[in-house]
Amino acid sequence: MNKTAIIIPSRLKAERFPNKPLKLINKKEMILHVYDAAKNSKAGDVYVATPDQEIAQLVTKYGGSAIITSNEHQTGTDRIYEVFNKFLNNNPNIIVNLQGDMPNIDPKVIKDLILYMEKGKCDIGTLISKFNSIEELQDQNAVKAIVKEKMDVGKFCNVLDFIRTKPQTSFNLYHHIGIYAFTNKALLRYVNLERSKLEIERNLEQLRAMENNMSIHAGYVNSLPLSVDTEKDFLEIKKVMEKNDKN
Repeated sequence: MNKTAIIIPSRLKAERFPNKPLKLINKKEMILHVYDAAKNSKAGDVYVATPDQEIAQLVTKYGGSAIITSNEHQTGTDRIYEVFNKFLNNNPNIIVNLQGDMPNIDPKVIKDLILYMEKGKCDIGTLISKFNSIEELQDQNAVKAIVKEKMDVGKFCNVLDFIRTKPQTSFNLYHHIGIYAFTNKALLRYVNLERSKLEIERNLEQLRAMENNMSIHAGYVNSLPLSVDTEKDFLEIKKVMEKNDKN
């Protein structure tokens, strides 16, 4: 078994945009775009973790690996852990939680994050980028990361906080990208922690780790994968990706 597992949690019952994994971009379902990005990173074994037979059948027919998980999970990381624990027997050294709603993520940034995690400098690694507009900065669906230092491409540093609302200052504030890489020890510790106060208040599960003194480092990338939370997000990313494919 590969020492790294890239696991993509995906489900049909998203509150803001139901059935989004099956929405078509360039005649291919969004979840398959994410699966291809993970495979093209050539950085680990790739699995789609889903409670939905429709998603599992689609991925399997495509030639991918899909695992049916419980429908009772409160967070994507809980779904990731079920695959890690029950199906992978806790074997991978690094476990990547790649959100299934980022169809334009660059395979290279997935690879770069895993390479950083192999250095053993933190419990959890993630990625950040710049904000492209004031509207993006003000959007509460766009998660903001406050980091310790000014960032450049390829640089990683400690994350101080994650927020949704627009802060009073933009100093060392970056757009958070929905990918997390855990060491196996960190994932085992994380899932055994109680949900934290800030995690529940802000609806950001990474705050559970921070409130329990687990280290999170973020790496800066030039590209900004668009996270699809709403139909408006989907139409925007569909337009961008279909335009890029024509060029």
